[in-house]
Amino acid sequence: MINRRISLRITKAIIEHRIPLTPNIASVTSFLIGVISLPLYIVGQSVIAGLLVQTSSVADGIDGELARGLGMATRWGGFFDAVLDRIADTIIMSGAIYYALLHQGHGTIVDLIVYLLAISGPLIVSYLHLRSQHDLEVHPMLTGLTPSIASRDVRLFVLFIGSLVGLVYESLVLVALLSYIYITAKLIELSSLHDQE
Repeated sequence: MINRRISLRITKAIIEHRIPLTPNIASVTSFLIGVISLPLYIVGQSVIAGLLVQTSSVADGIDGELARGLGMATRWGGFFDAVLDRIADTIIMSGAIYYALLHQGHGTIVDLIVYLLAISGPLIVSYLHLRSQHDLEVHPMLTGLTPSIASRDVRLFVLFIGSLVGLVYESLVLVALLSYIYITAKLIELSSLHDQE
């Protein structure tokens, strides 16, 4: 993914120049960049908001890379980053939803269902991964044929592109579709895997 290529270069520069940035500070920085997109969506600045969403997505890879590169990886760090990511996702999607409602006029019952799916889908993808690793001892992305079509990188990139070209609502529809297609496919694949045991 293009995000990883960029974040790895940034991480390498941070380590080489001994910039005093800890993994947890990197997590908070990525989180805050994402949060700033909310007021920008509210005031109708979707292009700038989208750029911040993508910047946050790229920056999200730096904390883990720093942790591994500096030998500072901890369970707390992974937990902290995951929680901040879920909060940031909810705030970012809320901003995009507000933009679609206020600036694109999408406020029908069908639209509200789309918004519900666009917010809940990413959260359920994350929960699916967590419970699968905990209960089935396998990560869904490492089993079955369904590719990683609903990863955080993909979801935020979809919103980024939609924000740049004025298709915020349409990007929310796509995020919802990708999330629930992935969830359904992985449930089927994991069920098949479980039946073989």
